[in-house]
Amino acid sequence: METNEIDSKKIGEEVMNQLKKVDKVSYIRFASVYREFTDVDEFKLEVEKLLKKDKGEGK
Repeated sequence: METNEIDSKKIGEEVMNQLKKVDKVSYIRFASVYREFTDVDEFKLEVEKLLKKDKGEGK
């Protein structure tokens, strides 16, 4: 039987991928809730990943 449902995890990941392309601040805010960041170090790591990617150093 075919289903028309999409896993919410896939939706959340796609939202983050698209936000990352258009608004990095919104991406960080969404990711902090979606991934349940618990301290400032998690924010820092995610921002560092974005900065490296912008400089072409990461994926």
